[in-house]
Amino acid sequence: MAKKKEEVVITIPKIEIDVVKFRVRGITPLIVSKFSEKAKQMMLDKQMKKAPTGKEAKNPEQQYLESLYMFPDGKRTGFPAVGFKAAMVRAGKQLGMVMTDLRGRFHVMAQESDLVEICGEPHIREDMVRLATGVADIRFRGEYSAGWEAELEIQYFVNGISKEQLAQLVVLAGFSCGVGEWRPEKSNSGSYGLFELCNS
Repeated sequence: MAKKKEEVVITIPKIEIDVVKFRVRGITPLIVSKFSEKAKQMMLDKQMKKAPTGKEAKNPEQQYLESLYMFPDGKRTGFPAVGFKAAMVRAGKQLGMVMTDLRGRFHVMAQESDLVEICGEPHIREDMVRLATGVADIRFRGEYSAGWEAELEIQYFVNGISKEQLAQLVVLAGFSCGVGEWRPEKSNSGSYGLFELCNS
């Protein structure tokens, strides 16, 4: 007669997840540059060996509007939540933290459509840029003047990181990394997309 297998009881240690909110204020302008659907289609057509249709006349207003990260309501604008997280993770490296560990210890939560709402009125800006091919081009993008604000809702692993450490990462990310185009982390001469932690 077969012996009855003994049941093994597994005790799972408690994993505590909490949420903290920080409000940040831009101390330098924020430049946004969403990858437009048109640009994606052109890239796909090239990969599929489709014949090019030729360049269309540049439409500054359309290029500007396509650079904005719009919420589904078509009224509010934002910035990818992952952009703020990336800045915080990068800041962590400067504090001696391991970036691969940090990525799993907290998440900046999107409010909708992977975006964090940016409080501020965007306006069009014109820049001379150099493409990967070395050719100069004029680019029209959205910009929020200094003073823009955003609320970061951060979900985190309590056993792995504290609220104080998260606040420290937000402060350092805003000072040394920034978000958006021409930020210090991306450009040697960049000073855009910097922010500070609001007191209230």
